[in-house]
Amino acid sequence: MPKASEVKKGTAIEFNGRVLVVKDIVRSVPQGRAGGSLYRMRLYDVVTGSKVDETFKDSDMLKLADLTRREAMFSYVDGEEYVFMDNEDYTPYNLNKNAISEEILFVNEETQGVHVIVIDGAPVGLDLPSSVELVVEETDPSIKGASASARSKPARLSTGLTIQVPEHISTGDRIRINTAEHKFMGRAEK
Repeated sequence: MPKASEVKKGTAIEFNGRVLVVKDIVRSVPQGRAGGSLYRMRLYDVVTGSKVDETFKDSDMLKLADLTRREAMFSYVDGEEYVFMDNEDYTPYNLNKNAISEEILFVNEETQGVHVIVIDGAPVGLDLPSSVELVVEETDPSIKGASASARSKPARLSTGLTIQVPEHISTGDRIRINTAEHKFMGRAEK
Protein backbone atom coordinates (compact mmCIF):
# COMPACT_ATOMS: atom_id res chain seq x y z
CA MET A 1 0.00 0.00 0.00
CA PRO A 2 1.52 3.32 -1.03
CA LYS A 3 1.54 6.48 1.02
CA ALA A 4 -0.53 9.43 -0.27
CA SER A 5 2.76 11.15 -1.21
CA GLU A 6 3.61 8.28 -3.61
CA VAL A 7 0.31 8.24 -5.52
CA LYS A 8 0.37 9.61 -9.07
CA LYS A 9 -2.31 10.85 -11.49
CA GLY A 10 -4.23 8.00 -13.11
CA THR A 11 -3.82 5.70 -10.09
CA ALA A 12 -6.95 3.85 -8.96
CA ILE A 13 -7.49 3.60 -5.21
CA GLU A 14 -10.13 2.03 -2.97
CA PHE A 15 -11.49 4.56 -0.49
CA ASN A 16 -14.72 4.48 1.57
CA GLY A 17 -15.81 1.33 -0.26
CA ARG A 18 -15.54 2.92 -3.71
CA VAL A 19 -13.00 2.64 -6.50
CA LEU A 20 -11.70 6.09 -7.38
CA VAL A 21 -9.27 7.23 -10.09
CA VAL A 22 -6.92 10.11 -9.23
CA LYS A 23 -7.35 12.88 -11.85
CA ASP A 24 -5.45 15.71 -10.19
CA ILE A 25 -3.17 16.22 -7.17
CA VAL A 26 -2.32 19.50 -5.47
CA ARG A 27 0.36 19.39 -2.76
CA SER A 28 0.28 21.99 -0.02
CA VAL A 29 2.49 22.61 3.00
CA PRO A 30 0.44 24.27 5.73
CA GLN A 31 2.30 27.01 7.62
CA GLY A 32 2.75 26.90 11.35
CA ARG A 33 2.21 23.26 12.08
CA ALA A 34 4.52 20.37 12.49
CA GLY A 35 4.10 17.45 10.17
CA GLY A 36 4.17 16.88 6.50
CA SER A 37 2.43 18.01 3.39
CA LEU A 38 -1.22 17.67 2.54
CA TYR A 39 -2.33 16.17 -0.76
CA ARG A 40 -5.66 17.40 -2.10
CA MET A 41 -6.80 14.92 -4.72
CA ARG A 42 -9.56 15.25 -7.27
CA LEU A 43 -10.96 11.76 -7.69
CA TYR A 44 -13.55 10.25 -10.01
CA ASP A 45 -15.77 7.37 -8.96
CA VAL A 46 -15.31 4.69 -11.64
CA VAL A 47 -18.85 3.39 -11.26
CA THR A 48 -20.91 6.59 -11.14
CA GLY A 49 -18.44 9.01 -12.77
CA SER A 50 -19.04 11.48 -9.94
CA LYS A 51 -16.30 13.84 -8.80
CA VAL A 52 -14.90 13.61 -5.26
CA ASP A 53 -12.34 15.87 -3.58
CA GLU A 54 -10.38 14.38 -0.69
CA THR A 55 -7.38 15.59 1.32
CA PHE A 56 -4.77 13.16 2.64
CA LYS A 57 -1.71 13.59 4.86
CA ASP A 58 1.53 12.52 3.17
CA SER A 59 1.78 9.54 5.54
CA ASP A 60 -1.78 8.24 4.95
CA MET A 61 -1.72 4.74 3.50
CA LEU A 62 -3.97 4.27 0.47
CA LYS A 63 -5.18 0.94 -0.89
CA LEU A 64 -4.64 0.45 -4.61
CA ALA A 65 -7.62 -0.86 -6.56
CA ASP A 66 -7.34 -4.05 -8.55
CA LEU A 67 -7.15 -2.87 -12.14
CA THR A 68 -5.63 -3.87 -15.43
CA ARG A 69 -4.36 -1.71 -18.25
CA ARG A 70 -5.09 -2.95 -21.77
CA GLU A 71 -3.29 -1.43 -24.75
CA ALA A 72 -5.90 -0.20 -27.20
CA MET A 73 -6.49 2.01 -30.25
CA PHE A 74 -9.24 4.57 -30.70
CA SER A 75 -11.76 3.10 -33.13
CA TYR A 76 -14.88 5.27 -33.51
CA VAL A 77 -17.47 7.46 -31.79
CA ASP A 78 -20.86 5.95 -30.98
CA GLY A 79 -23.20 8.72 -29.75
CA GLU A 80 -21.95 9.78 -26.31
CA GLU A 81 -19.34 7.02 -26.19
CA TYR A 82 -15.85 6.57 -27.61
CA VAL A 83 -15.03 3.01 -28.62
CA PHE A 84 -11.48 1.68 -28.21
CA MET A 85 -10.33 -1.69 -29.59
CA ASP A 86 -7.99 -3.94 -27.57
CA ASN A 87 -4.73 -4.42 -29.51
CA GLU A 88 -4.43 -8.11 -28.55
CA ASP A 89 -7.89 -9.70 -28.56
CA TYR A 90 -9.91 -6.92 -30.29
CA THR A 91 -12.33 -6.51 -27.37
CA PRO A 92 -14.23 -3.23 -27.79
CA TYR A 93 -14.20 -0.89 -24.78
CA ASN A 94 -16.90 1.80 -24.63
CA LEU A 95 -16.03 4.90 -22.59
CA ASN A 96 -18.43 7.77 -21.92
CA LYS A 97 -17.09 11.03 -23.36
CA ASN A 98 -17.56 12.82 -20.00
CA ALA A 99 -15.33 10.28 -18.22
CA ILE A 100 -12.45 10.88 -20.67
CA SER A 101 -13.11 14.48 -21.76
CA GLU A 102 -9.55 15.63 -20.96
CA GLU A 103 -7.73 12.58 -22.31
CA ILE A 104 -9.63 12.38 -25.61
CA LEU A 105 -8.09 15.72 -26.67
CA PHE A 106 -4.80 13.84 -27.16
CA VAL A 107 -6.16 10.80 -29.00
CA ASN A 108 -6.95 10.11 -32.66
CA GLU A 109 -7.03 6.93 -34.76
CA GLU A 110 -3.22 6.95 -35.13
CA THR A 111 -2.27 7.47 -31.47
CA GLN A 112 -0.05 4.66 -30.16
CA GLY A 113 0.50 3.68 -26.51
CA VAL A 114 -3.02 4.39 -25.19
CA HIS A 115 -4.16 2.04 -22.42
CA VAL A 116 -7.76 1.48 -21.33
CA ILE A 117 -8.04 1.10 -17.56
CA VAL A 118 -10.27 -1.89 -16.75
CA ILE A 119 -11.66 -2.62 -13.28
CA ASP A 120 -13.71 -5.80 -12.73
CA GLY A 121 -14.09 -6.21 -16.50
CA ALA A 122 -15.51 -2.72 -17.05
CA PRO A 123 -13.54 0.05 -18.82
CA VAL A 124 -13.29 3.13 -16.59
CA GLY A 125 -10.68 5.44 -18.10
CA LEU A 126 -7.68 6.07 -20.32
CA ASP A 127 -3.99 6.07 -19.53
CA LEU A 128 -2.13 8.23 -22.05
CA PRO A 129 1.46 7.88 -23.25
CA SER A 130 3.81 10.64 -22.01
CA SER A 131 3.74 12.30 -25.44
CA VAL A 132 1.58 12.13 -28.56
CA GLU A 133 1.94 13.38 -32.14
CA LEU A 134 -0.85 15.52 -33.60
CA VAL A 135 -1.26 17.75 -36.66
CA VAL A 136 -1.69 21.53 -36.37
CA GLU A 137 -5.05 22.33 -37.99
CA GLU A 138 -5.10 26.06 -37.50
CA THR A 139 -2.58 28.66 -36.36
CA ASP A 140 -1.37 32.09 -37.41
CA PRO A 141 1.03 32.08 -40.38
CA SER A 142 4.60 31.19 -39.48
CA ILE A 143 7.16 33.97 -39.40
CA LYS A 144 10.44 33.34 -41.22
CA GLY A 145 13.42 33.57 -38.91
CA ALA A 146 11.21 33.38 -35.81
CA SER A 147 12.82 30.19 -34.51
CA ALA A 148 15.18 32.18 -32.30
CA SER A 149 12.43 34.12 -30.55
CA ALA A 150 10.77 32.71 -27.45
CA ARG A 151 7.35 34.08 -28.37
CA SER A 152 4.51 31.67 -28.90
CA LYS A 153 1.09 31.61 -30.52
CA PRO A 154 -2.02 29.43 -30.06
CA ALA A 155 -2.48 26.46 -32.37
CA ARG A 156 -5.60 24.29 -32.72
CA LEU A 157 -4.75 20.63 -33.28
CA SER A 158 -6.65 17.94 -35.18
CA THR A 159 -8.40 16.73 -32.00
CA GLY A 160 -9.66 20.19 -30.99
CA LEU A 161 -6.96 20.76 -28.35
CA THR A 162 -5.42 24.26 -28.35
CA ILE A 163 -1.85 24.71 -27.08
CA GLN A 164 0.87 27.36 -27.36
CA VAL A 165 3.49 26.69 -30.07
CA PRO A 166 6.60 28.62 -31.21
CA GLU A 167 6.06 31.15 -34.00
CA HIS A 168 7.89 29.05 -36.62
CA ILE A 169 5.24 26.28 -36.50
CA SER A 170 2.64 26.47 -39.28
CA THR A 171 -0.68 24.85 -40.20
CA GLY A 172 -0.19 21.24 -41.33
CA ASP A 173 2.93 20.63 -39.20
CA ARG A 174 3.00 17.41 -37.15
CA ILE A 175 4.13 18.14 -33.58
CA ARG A 176 4.80 16.26 -30.33
CA ILE A 177 2.86 17.27 -27.20
CA ASN A 178 3.56 16.41 -23.56
CA THR A 179 0.23 14.95 -22.35
CA ALA A 180 0.80 15.68 -18.65
CA GLU A 181 1.68 19.36 -19.07
CA HIS A 182 -0.25 20.10 -22.31
CA LYS A 183 2.96 21.58 -23.75
CA PHE A 184 4.64 21.66 -27.15
CA MET A 185 7.75 19.43 -27.22
CA GLY A 186 8.94 19.82 -30.82
CA ARG A 187 8.23 18.86 -34.39
CA ALA A 188 7.47 15.20 -34.91
CA GLU A 189 10.00 13.20 -36.90
CA LYS A 190 8.75 12.41 -40.37
